[in-house]
Amino acid sequence: MEEEIKNVETAVFVGIIRDGESERKVNEYLDELQFLATTAGIEGDKKFIQKLSRPESSTYIRSGKLQEVADFCAENNIKYVIFDDELTGIQQRNIEKTIKCSAVIDRTSLILEIFAQRAKTSYAKMQVELAKYNYMLPRLAGMWTHLERQRGGVGTRGGMGETQIEIDRRIVKDRISKLKEDLKKVDRQMATQRGNRGTLVRLALVGYTNVGKSTIMNLLAKSNVFAENKLFATLDTTVRKVVVDNVPFLLSDTVGFIRKLPTQLIEAFKSTLDEVREADILVHVVDISAPDFEEQMHTVEKTLKDIKADNKPIFVIFNKIDAYQYEEYDEFSLTPKEKYNLTLDELKNSWIAGEKTPCIFISAKEKIGIQKLRNDIYKMVAEVHAGRYPFNNFLW
Repeated sequence: MEEEIKNVETAVFVGIIRDGESERKVNEYLDELQFLATTAGIEGDKKFIQKLSRPESSTYIRSGKLQEVADFCAENNIKYVIFDDELTGIQQRNIEKTIKCSAVIDRTSLILEIFAQRAKTSYAKMQVELAKYNYMLPRLAGMWTHLERQRGGVGTRGGMGETQIEIDRRIVKDRISKLKEDLKKVDRQMATQRGNRGTLVRLALVGYTNVGKSTIMNLLAKSNVFAENKLFATLDTTVRKVVVDNVPFLLSDTVGFIRKLPTQLIEAFKSTLDEVREADILVHVVDISAPDFEEQMHTVEKTLKDIKADNKPIFVIFNKIDAYQYEEYDEFSLTPKEKYNLTLDELKNSWIAGEKTPCIFISAKEKIGIQKLRNDIYKMVAEVHAGRYPFNNFLW
């Protein structure tokens, strides 16, 4: 795969404005890409944006813009060029012919690199390795062109006339098969563990990455789940037994979702996401201070649909109200108010009035609204338990 990212290196970021998109929105996308890079240990703030109806099939951006990026990288000793979309093998090879830097990286490979850095347990490491190999397989021709030489003769494993690329492809496929078998064994163990948890009501925290799920987990479970202001701080699902008043339930903290989450990761983390599928209630945590929080919500909702977990009761927690900011609206302006012009109270009222999904506004960091959150969860869990065991009134 691409060279391993080490220490702090410099990067530039490249994106396109498609039809129907605004420059403001694409800048938000590239800001997120920059945050991903920072999480991986790469710094930089230079962005290149081109307006295109769709990416160029051979070079993603047009040749003139590509040369502009190449010149900037040469003049400023830039190590990495990071694209906001997944590049095809052809695009990556052609871009690398023009841009001379340490590595051309796409969004998918950057996310995979972060997952590799974050994986701590052997299970998480196997999941990430499987995702990496699945990403690598269709790109082997471009990555190993210099090894494409004929191999054959007596005693060679490849046989007469087998090229190095064919051997490499077979090695990767064998490794994928082995990882899938190993993961199946762990998946069966985890399924048994879930089955042994008894009849307690299960809640799963879901949401975009870095919205505060682990912080909320720590508050409710009085645990010490790792949490920091970086993307994908949590990879392994953590399950804790929580008691609110006299109501016991299981609370799980799951891996965060993200826009354009690589399909390889969704498949590799299937068992981890089973905690979401088997939950009785999904607690959707949202960072309301994010300018594009509604789009982040749609990303989570789409991912839940993709993993067939969108048919469950959902409780929405709008977190980070302490960090919410808005742009003052000019009352003499001829244009209507946008979302970013709404005060927090206006946003609360518009959301609560327009949505049937129960929700709450809190700050986990500042512990604002936490008691009401506990009360709301108590009511939800008690209702599920009463429906499951109508003759058991111990919760009441």
